[in-house]
Amino acid sequence: METSAYKEYQEFLSKNLALDITRGQPAAAQFDLSDGILDVITDSSQVKDSTTGTDLRNYGGGVAGLKEARELFAPVLDVSPDLMIVGENSSLALMGRVMMWALLKGVSSESVAWQQGDSPVKFICPVPGYDRHFTMLETLGVEMIPVDVNEAGLDVAAVRELVEKDSAIKGMWLVPKYSNPTGITLADSVVQELANLKPAASDFRIFADNAYAIHDLYESDKDTLLSMYKTFEAAGAEDMLYLFGSTSKVTYAGSGLGFMAASPQNRDHLLKLFGTQTIGPNKIEQLRHVLFFEGIDGGLEAHMKKHADIIRPKFEAVLEVLEKELGGTDLATWTKPRGGYFISFDTKPGLATRTVELAGAAGVKLTPAGATYPYRKDPKDANIRIAPTKPDIEEIRVATTILCCALKVAASE
Repeated sequence: METSAYKEYQEFLSKNLALDITRGQPAAAQFDLSDGILDVITDSSQVKDSTTGTDLRNYGGGVAGLKEARELFAPVLDVSPDLMIVGENSSLALMGRVMMWALLKGVSSESVAWQQGDSPVKFICPVPGYDRHFTMLETLGVEMIPVDVNEAGLDVAAVRELVEKDSAIKGMWLVPKYSNPTGITLADSVVQELANLKPAASDFRIFADNAYAIHDLYESDKDTLLSMYKTFEAAGAEDMLYLFGSTSKVTYAGSGLGFMAASPQNRDHLLKLFGTQTIGPNKIEQLRHVLFFEGIDGGLEAHMKKHADIIRPKFEAVLEVLEKELGGTDLATWTKPRGGYFISFDTKPGLATRTVELAGAAGVKLTPAGATYPYRKDPKDANIRIAPTKPDIEEIRVATTILCCALKVAASE
């Protein structure tokens, strides 16, 4: 096999590169934007709950989190602060807690546990989707049912056909804005149709992981998500929805805040259960975030524009290389997101696994092919997730060039 792509690939092999575009991690320059959070508290007199006077170094203060933190992040999920719960650093941990309590105790004081003996619990999983969502369900023994993502964000007709006939389907994942990995945002019509579902299971819940709600790349050309809670509330279906978010890609990934919003009934139920696990979250860390953003001219919105300025050129570099190397061919298609953390790349069917293997041998580590599907089984063996945020621009260009070269070699084989 002496194709030009093969010769180029041999040259890459000889360079002993080590490039990693597996996960959507922020770059160090993005973390630097939040370094002021480290010294925003300078005196113990600051660590008082403004409402109750509680010393935040002590126990107490409530499971729902600091009032000011709930007020700060409520606009991110487009809800009123009284619907918010602010926890520790991970929204995924909040999702896991809600999921496990639903399996064990149900989703309200009137409902029964989702898990009843050996009866299956099923979940709708939009694909391609977020691998950690799928791993959680697989670990908990929940059966996953894939439904395709489309240009509107979701094949709602397929969802309706499933959930309105099968009472074993208890929930569904969603990444409603700048979906992982496609970067697609739900169309207004999709949000409205979801709010008007009539599930066979009265305790059906949608887990909307709005991780990229404020992660726009282009201020003048950004996606807008219809208010999910307000839409569901207008349809009388607010109990069907859980909303989640975090500061993992806003401040520090390892020591930020996870938060969620739920209807009054859902929130009261969850707080009662959460209260059996903790006396309260780390409210000093919550106070750090409140004081930090209060001290920024332009606040949270201005902070996120600085993030966009750092990562936008990286996305553009990936798209530039893809177009140069593969534009006009039938080897692949890819998304061009206006926000979020990923680019979804689809090879011709049957080539993704081999492409990832070849790229890995040439020093480019990618998320395994199939990871964006339940049970790691992509029926077309086509989808590859590109995460361009952490490496520098030159590394991104090289890694993307190698990916394209690997695909050409895989196709020629």
